[in-house]
Amino acid sequence: MRVLQTVQGTVGTLPGATSVARGMSHFGEHALGWITIGAVGVLVDPKRRTQWAGVAVGAVGAHAASIVIKRVVRRKRPAHPSVQVNVSTPSRLSFPSSHATSTTAAAVLMARTTGLPFPAMLVPPMLLSRLVLGVHYPTDVLAGAALGAASAAVVARAEKKFGER
Repeated sequence: MRVLQTVQGTVGTLPGATSVARGMSHFGEHALGWITIGAVGVLVDPKRRTQWAGVAVGAVGAHAASIVIKRVVRRKRPAHPSVQVNVSTPSRLSFPSSHATSTTAAAVLMARTTGLPFPAMLVPPMLLSRLVLGVHYPTDVLAGAALGAASAAVVARAEKKFGER
């Protein structure tokens, strides 16, 4: 709880931080932003069509895995008087963060496809945004990132095994 309160009391007070975090939240909702990026990649980069499709599939699969785990674990979102909730959520379940999960999967798979450092550029801001918005505990976003990385590894293995021949 102290880490969450500290993030909200520092980063969360920066001008525009909450607005940016809300925008990231909307982009990542149900992995739709990542699915869109994967679809655009499929359309504009025919040489790497399979890998761009993997970005979308990886984001969807990671998101689905996080939802299943949420329903099993059933951890409630932060509900402390000192935590300000700055965005609506589709459920009251917190662990793991689906945004962290799908973002990490997409970022790892996009890095694999392009060679660019997407995990370092995209994952920390998304994880931090979930705390700024007050909808996750730090362990929720860390577990989500780990699940997303594992999901990306599964997609990468599947591409190697079943990819175009």
